[in-house]
Order: sequence, then C-alpha cells, then structure tokens
Amino acid sequence: MFVTMMMTDQMLDLSLPLSNEVPMMHHMINGDAPQQVILVQVNPGETFTIRTEDGALQCIQGPAEVPMMSPNGSIPPIHVPPGYVSQVLEDNTGVRRVVVTPHSECYPPSYSPALSPNHHIHPPYLTHPHFIPASHTSYYPPVSPGDVPPHQFYQHRLPPIYPEEIIPLYNVSTFMGHEEYCKPPPKKLKQPVERTSLSQVTSPLSNSYKNTTACTTTANGYGKSHSSPGGGGGSPGNKRPDRRARGSPKHSDTEPQDHDVDTRRVQAVPSGMDKPQVSNVQSRSALVSWTSGSSGRVPSCSYELQLTDKGRDGKYKVVYSGEELQYTLTDLRPATDYHIRVSTVCNSLKGPSSDVRAFTTHSAPPDTPLPPRLSHRTKSSLTLQWKPPADNGSKITNYVLEWDEGKKNSIFREYYVGHQRHCKVMRLCPAVGYTFRVAALNDIGTSGFSAEVIFNTTGSLPQTSLPPRLVQTGPSWVTLEWTRPNSSAEEVVTYTLEMQDETKGLDFQVVYSGLELNRKVESLRRNTQYKFRLITCSGEWRSAPSSLLVCKTTPDRPGPPVNPAVNTVTYHSFCVTWEPPLDDGGSGDLTYVLEISEGNSEERQWATVYRGPERKHLCEDRKPATSYSLRLSCVNVGGQSQCSDDLTVRTHIPPPGRCQPPSIVGNVKHKEMTLQWDGPLCSEEGENAEFSLEMCAMEEGSEPTEVYCGSKAECTVGNLLPGTTYRFQVRASNSAGFGSYSESVEISTAAGPPGQCSPPAINVTSHTCADVTWENKESSGIDISEYRLDWGRDLESLELVYSGTETYFQISNLEASTDYCCRLQAVNQAGAGPYSDLVTCRTPAAAPDVVSGFRLVDHPLNPTESEPFSHSTCLALTWDEPHCNGAEITSYSISMGDSIITAGNVTCHIIRDLLPDSEYSLQIRAENEMGPGPFSQTLTVRTRPLPPSPPRLECAAVGPQSLKLRWGFSSRSQLTDDTTYVLQMEDKNQRFVVVYRGPSHTFKLQRLSESRRYRFRIQAVSEAGEGPFSETYTFCTTKSLPQTLKAPRVVQLEGNACEVTWESIPPMRGDRISYVLQVLGGRDSDYKQMYKGDETSFQLSGLQWNTDYRVRVFACRRCADTLQELCGSFSPSAHFNLRRSDATLAVEADVTRVPMGNTLTDEQFAGLMVFGVASLSVLMAFLLQLLI
Repeated sequence: MFVTMMMTDQMLDLSLPLSNEVPMMHHMINGDAPQQVILVQVNPGETFTIRTEDGALQCIQGPAEVPMMSPNGSIPPIHVPPGYVSQVLEDNTGVRRVVVTPHSECYPPSYSPALSPNHHIHPPYLTHPHFIPASHTSYYPPVSPGDVPPHQFYQHRLPPIYPEEIIPLYNVSTFMGHEEYCKPPPKKLKQPVERTSLSQVTSPLSNSYKNTTACTTTANGYGKSHSSPGGGGGSPGNKRPDRRARGSPKHSDTEPQDHDVDTRRVQAVPSGMDKPQVSNVQSRSALVSWTSGSSGRVPSCSYELQLTDKGRDGKYKVVYSGEELQYTLTDLRPATDYHIRVSTVCNSLKGPSSDVRAFTTHSAPPDTPLPPRLSHRTKSSLTLQWKPPADNGSKITNYVLEWDEGKKNSIFREYYVGHQRHCKVMRLCPAVGYTFRVAALNDIGTSGFSAEVIFNTTGSLPQTSLPPRLVQTGPSWVTLEWTRPNSSAEEVVTYTLEMQDETKGLDFQVVYSGLELNRKVESLRRNTQYKFRLITCSGEWRSAPSSLLVCKTTPDRPGPPVNPAVNTVTYHSFCVTWEPPLDDGGSGDLTYVLEISEGNSEERQWATVYRGPERKHLCEDRKPATSYSLRLSCVNVGGQSQCSDDLTVRTHIPPPGRCQPPSIVGNVKHKEMTLQWDGPLCSEEGENAEFSLEMCAMEEGSEPTEVYCGSKAECTVGNLLPGTTYRFQVRASNSAGFGSYSESVEISTAAGPPGQCSPPAINVTSHTCADVTWENKESSGIDISEYRLDWGRDLESLELVYSGTETYFQISNLEASTDYCCRLQAVNQAGAGPYSDLVTCRTPAAAPDVVSGFRLVDHPLNPTESEPFSHSTCLALTWDEPHCNGAEITSYSISMGDSIITAGNVTCHIIRDLLPDSEYSLQIRAENEMGPGPFSQTLTVRTRPLPPSPPRLECAAVGPQSLKLRWGFSSRSQLTDDTTYVLQMEDKNQRFVVVYRGPSHTFKLQRLSESRRYRFRIQAVSEAGEGPFSETYTFCTTKSLPQTLKAPRVVQLEGNACEVTWESIPPMRGDRISYVLQVLGGRDSDYKQMYKGDETSFQLSGLQWNTDYRVRVFACRRCADTLQELCGSFSPSAHFNLRRSDATLAVEADVTRVPMGNTLTDEQFAGLMVFGVASLSVLMAFLLQLLI
C-alpha cells in the first residue's frame, strides 16, 4: 500500500463520479487555505482500515484509491500488522513514499529507512464516509478542470504500480505506501480500460528506481511482464500533466533498459553526507556549507539542499541543487526554527540525506501591517482598526497611526502611539477626506508604514464659495465683502478669509474667521499687491477655497524732503539742494516743489520758483544783502507732503571801498605805537565792515604781516624793535570780501633798552667748577652798560652771580651730579633788556661722600639661620648711606687694622671669626664707579667674652611622681652671680619646652608619671650671651609604694584564737598587691611575721590567755616587669587581750574596738592533730607495704 501526498491551492478537479460513487462532504473540500490531499492506494488482496469521525472502523478491500485530506500537511500515522515495518522512501525527485513491508524483507537502497513505526490513521485526517467495492473494469480518464463540481469525487482502481517504474503525479510532494514489496503474485486481474490522456498527466521517474532491490520477482502483486501503459500513481486532478518531477531526467516511458546497466547504477549509488554547517545567521538569511562524505569529489556529482520549517519530520523542499559546497539561504522568516539536510546526486542517483541540522533565525522588526480599516464614522470623527502583522519573534509594543490632517500635501503627522489596535480620530470636518497609514514597533525596530488609505467623514457636499469682492482700498487697508451661499437661513455659516503675501511666502494666512459678510483687513503695506480667497463652512460641510481676488493698496503721501541746504551764494544768486524724503509713500515717482519768500516778516507771501523731479535749483536775479526764506515739499499720486522747515539765506553785499592811510595817535614809544584811520568813502548802511592792518619792516626781504583785524578803526601795535622804521597800510572787508589797500605810511619807533641776549654757553670743567661765556649784544641805539648773569639749581632759586661788562665768568663750589641753570640780561641807559632763554647743565658724578652714622648694634639687622651670631666672635655694624654724588654706590670698604673687609651695597654687615673679649678700631668708606670716597671717623668696639658652658645635670632625688634635679659649675668657664640657667624637658611631641629659668642650681619637677623616662637638657645664659645646650640627660621616676593601711580589726574566735582583717588595695598598674601581718605579744620586743599573702584576713591560734598582743599590717607591690617587691609603711598597730569570757573581747586600736569571733578550742585542735598524725602513719605503712 502506498500513501501519496500532494499540496493544492484549490480543490482537485475530479472527473464525473461513477454510478456507485457518492459526493465528498462539503466541509472536507470547502477550505480557503491550501490543503494537502493524501491518496491511499489499496492493492488487490489488501484491506485498508480507517477510523471515521464518529469513531467507527471501516475496512476497504483493494484494489481501491481512497482520497484523504490533511489540514496541517503531515503524514498520518499508520497501524502496521505484526511482523511489518513502515519505511519512508524518497527518490531523487523529492517524492516520499511510506512503504509497509515485512520485517525480514529488504527495500531499495536508494531510500532511507522509516522515520517512525506509527500506527493507524486517525483524525484530523478526514476520509470519505462511504466506500465502494473494488472494481477491476471501470477506469475513466481525468477531465479538464471545471467539468466536475468541486464537491464531487470518484473512486476507481488504479493501474498496478511496479517497483521498476514509479510515475509521480503533478505537485506530488510525498508518496506513502501501505503494501508489501515481495509478496506472492495475486491472480491475474482484468486489464483496465485504456486511458488516452495518460501520457499527458504522468511523467516518468528516473531510471534509478528500476531494479533497485534484491527482490525483483514481484512488486505489488505483479511481475515485470504485467506493466501497464498507465504506470500507476496518476491522479485525475493534475493541473499541469506535462511537468516532470524536479531533477529527474526526461526520457520515454517505453525506453528499453538493460539489466547489466541497472546493476551498475545500483552499485554507483552515492554515499551519505556529513551534517551541514550553518553560519552568519541573520533574521532573513543564513549561510549553509557542507562537505562531501567521500574522500574525493566526483565531478559528475551535485548536491541538493533541502529545507523545512515544519519540524524535523516535516515536509522538506529543495532550495538548492548544484555543485557548490555552500549556499546562502534568503527570504527566510525571522524567529523561525528551520531544519536542513543535504544529499548527493551522482549519475541521476540520489544518495541518502545527511543528518538534519537545526537553526533559528534572529528576530526582526514587525512586518508591514495592512492598511487600517474604517469601522465607524461620523461628521466629526473616524474610528479605525487594524490587524497586527507578524511580530517576527519580538512582541509588538506599540502602533503608530499617522494622518495628513486632511491637507492632501503628503505630509504626515503622528496622531496615535500605543498598543491598542483601534483609534478614534475626533474633531474632524464634515465631508472631508483624510489619509491614514499605520506602522508597528517592537524591541528590534519599526516596521514600514502600511499603504495609505483615505476615509471621508459624513456630511453634505460642500458648496463652492464665491470669491470676495473689493469694496475700498487704502494705503494700509482694504475692505472686502462676500455673498452668503445658497443654504437654509437657519444654518450657521462661518467664513474664513485667507490672504497671501508674496513677500512672506506662498502660504495663505487666515486674516478673518467669523459670521460677518465683510471685513476690513488692516496693517498692510502700501502700494503692495495681495491675494485673497474665501472658504465657507457650516456644521456639516466645508467648501473648497474660492478663486483668488488680487488687489493692491494705494500709495501714501510722501514725507517732506530732508537736508535742504544753500551753497554758492553770491550778490544776486544762490543754489538750493535737498535729499529725497525718508518716506516716499510707496511710490518712487516724486515731484519736488520749491517756494521762496522775501524778508523775515510773519506775513509772508510764498512764490513757487521750481517744480520738477530734480533735487537742485539755482535761484538767480536776487537782491544783494537781502534775506530770503525757502521751503520744500514733494508730490506723488497719493498727494502732497508737508512742507519742510524754513531755510533762511541772505545774499552777499559788495566788497568795501579804499580806506584812508593810517596816522599816528600820541607819541611813538620804543616798542609800540597807536594808529588810526578812516573807513571807505562809500559803504552800505548797516554794513559791519572789518579792517585789516598790515605791517612790514624796511629791511630787505621782509614779508608784510597782518598785525590787526577788527571792526574798530584804531589799534595799538606792540612788540616792536626800538629805533626801527616800519611801513603800515590798511584795508576794509565785509561779507563780500576785502577792498583794496590804502596808501602805505612809514613810521619809526623811539630808542629803548637792549633786546634779548643770546643764550650763554656753559663749559663744565669739573664736578665743582663751570665756565660761562656769551656774545656782545648790539645796543638799540645806545651802548650797553653791563651784563647780569643769574645762576641756580632751578628757576625759583636763580641768584645774581655776576654783573659787569665782561662776556666771561667762572663759577666754582658746585656739587657733583647736580642740575644747574642760568640766564643773561643786558642793561643800557634806557633800561634793562629781557632775559635770555634759560640754559641748563649738569655737573659730572664723583666719588661718594663720607659715611656717617657708623655704629655697633647688639643684634644683626638681617640675621641668617645658616650662620649663627655670637657676640663673643661677631660684630654687627650698621651705617647711614652717604650721598652717592651721581653714581650708584657699588660697595663699602671696612678698615680693621691692616685688613680691608668689603661689603656690598648694604647698610649693615657682620664681622665674624673675631677673638672674644678683644678691642678693634674700624673705619668705613663708600665706593662707586668714580672711585672710593673718604674714610669715616674711627669706631672703637670690643667683643664680649665667651658665653658659659652648660653645667652637668644630676638627679638628686627620685620619686614616683617627682624628680629633683641639680647642676653645678662648669670647669671650662667662670660663672658669675648673674648667670641664668634654662632647663628644658622633652614633651610628648618630642619638642623641648622650658620648665625652669633662673639662677638656682636645683629644681624639683612635680606631677610626673611613675616609672616613666624623661629627657632633659640645660643651658647657661650670662652677659656674654646664651651658651650651648648640654647633652640630653634621661631620668626615670620610680614606682609608687602601696598606701599605708588602716589599723587591722581583730575578732576573737572560739578558744584561744582570733581573726585579723584589714582593708584591701586594688592592683597598681597591673601589679599584684600582697599583705604582710606582724604580731607582737607578751614579752617579745620585736614583731614577728605571721602571714604573707593576697588575702585580707588571717586567723591567729594558740594565743595565751590574758596576754596583750599588738598586730600591724603593710602592703607589698609585686612588680611584674622587674620582679621587685615594693613594701609600704606599717599600718597603725591594733592592741587586743585574749580573755576567758564568752561575751566580747575588747580590742584597743587607737580608738577602735573590734568584736571577737569563735575559734577552735584546745581539745579540738589536739584532736585534729591526732587525726592528722594517724592518717599520715597509715599512709606511710601502706606505701612501705607496696615497696616490700
């Protein structure tokens, strides 16, 4: 039995059913999705058992062909009888068969073993509920599609299928069998009716399927000689009967075959392949590579790569066939499990497939969703829904809905982002179309947008708006009106007026939205074109924009011309110019108007002298010396501007005439004279004339000079030379210019004092002397009687140093490097002349002056830590800086006996390495680049003796909390009574601090810590200075003794015994405390030690009656570090007397009484001693017995 599987996109077109056939159930074939039809062929003598939907078992006797339908495309499980196995066989065309054979029989080597030994067929595999007995005579060829209704099918006996030649059907993907290969041949069957179109609906398989098994005697119950033309396996529903199986060579059905050739082909079956390798896995692609299972590659072999996404046992399809060893899989689904296997095909023989390799593609962004669907709409809203696309392995997190806002400009904006698959778009306009698109998002990325879809809101169709009408226009406004559309009077209509300003862009801007039928649009630019359109809308519709209204604002009145000016003024004309107005009113065509008025009266009469486009005009034929007022305005199509501010201009007057020659007024002096003159004979009334007086010396080559310019006809000329002749002439001037000069007049000045002398010459001969010389000055008509020379450091300190007729003078006693100045004056009988120009000079530099203030100081002014200062071997000197005399002091020289000590440019110095207590004579001088100056006076100084040496420090007494130190005299130096000692102790920070300063030789330090080391050093200080510190001494305090205990307390016990107790002392710094008890009794003169230990009580026994006893105790400190025992002082003694009384025992301890307790009696004590001796005797006897 064979089970054949095929995939169909629609129901198979079967031929008309036989008379005994029933139609197939409608729900079995009326599916929308692709279905897989399984044809089960039952051979003669076989029975096929099927479980129907109601659970009943039905048996079908062969020969018969049972059509079955698989909703998921998998092979149904098949029950096999005991001793049989099911095997899956696949040929090189990709056709798979499930063959049921006995367990001991073989199968063709080109087929792989069975995948799984499954059992009976059960739902969801659907079968026909009725079965027809086998027919050996009825066989009908298939008919073309459409001849049979899709809900009909027929049942017939197929021709026998032989193992030598298997003919697959069109679109067959799998063949399944439920029959035996090698079974005894059945009885001869009747030949089927010959089908004429069998060659068109079947195609032969490769010859590799012929004679491929060892059992070739019978197949399916037939021998070789029973081959029929039909070939078996044909289906009456094939669409393309001429198509042959993939990879099978094209050959004739009746091609003769040779048995030896078939045997060689069986031997050349290719071997198996290794498991393919998968790399570079992406969301939609992967690279598959494989290697050949054989040692060498056969050139005639090719490889087939098969892929499935239905699981390891799913249906595989060939995705590649070729000779390459790798292939890139494309068009894969993201996040999908795939299984691949590879096989070798050599000489039309296909080897076994390799092991299956599984891989999973990566996740990817979602697929592009379908366009959204409209679920509900109103006039102002649209409700949209959409289906989720494939998420490609990553859950969809959000959806993005975009729309164009009804503008139809292909510009989309987000309206909704969320995980819902529906959205209600609100606040829409009625009867308007809106474009939408949707995209899906997941964690990997964003899908592409769906196809654009347009949905319209409900409402009546909008009416066409009429364009607005222009009512009136102005420079910055226009008034528009429009007409109400033809609609009901109750309907509220809103009008939206939009304006386009080309200077701001091509977009229309809303300038009005309301219910009025007119609007005045303001804030426009003058002389500018604007475009308007109107949109009408109501509650149910919105019209399209109307046609455009193009209008233009009018120009405005221009402003007045600016910057009027008058130039080129003459006696009878002047030229007026101006600039265009700042505001031309929006029109460039301007006409300028110039008006003029004569005089400055308030009631002016204006006359237009110019009208035109030029910005300049020459006003001629005006009166001289006359004032005119001017004003300007301009005119354009918008009107005439305001007039500019008045501009006043006055024409010039004619130049004045010739003046009278000047004459002398009064007496002529030696340096000045007064002249006067008369004005021109003819002059205008009210004319403000000015006069210019010109003077020229009589010397040859002298140039005339203007000495006066003014409105007065008189002036005084000064700064003249005595006894000199000058020529004078005068002329008048007004606004028109100068007149001609008058006749010249020659006038001589009187004789006067000498003139200014030439600056004297100074020759500095040394830093204390200078020679001054000057030239002999000619007199102003009179001989010079003397010269006067003034000398000083500045102008304020000038003093007369010479007066005489000589032209030479020597000045001495000058200071070095000092500025001096001088001036010279000549004197005659007329008086003294002016001083010459000031002449300055500077004396050269010299050696410094004598150093003053040379003295000895106690401490250096600039001490240094690297070199300590000692008054015994050092001298600290200082002095005042002398005058450098023009050159900076470079150093100082100190003379000390025969030696010279050089110091830098400082005012202090330290002389070191001197002898103590010695006298020295010192002198100092300053030096500069000019040389050394003189030595100062002698300074006698003496060094101090050496400071005292430190004394030796000793510890005179040591206590646990105090140290008494003492020190004596030093053997190296003599100490005086005024010697002071400085004692220092090292603190916790390892710094020495002063603990004592004074003349004493001992000092006791208190409040120290016991058993601690302290470091000290000492220093002696005297008049000679501070001596050095001594070496460091280390002293250690002792440990403290235990404190004195109080008197012990005594309590009488029974018999002649008593108990002594005392107070306890806590451990001292970790050291244990022990106690010593001493008793003095009877006639003893010394205390006897009775107890030593850590306890604070002790019992005394064996005391005598009526005997006085004294007890005392002291504490001992056991030092853990030194194993030393320090004992404290005795406590006060306690006195007691042991009496035969049962009352109390009086104990005298100073003033204290201690009660007595009970002690052992003598009999008890004796019994105890006897018991101890007896016990010891027994023990010794026992030990001796052991030794023997």
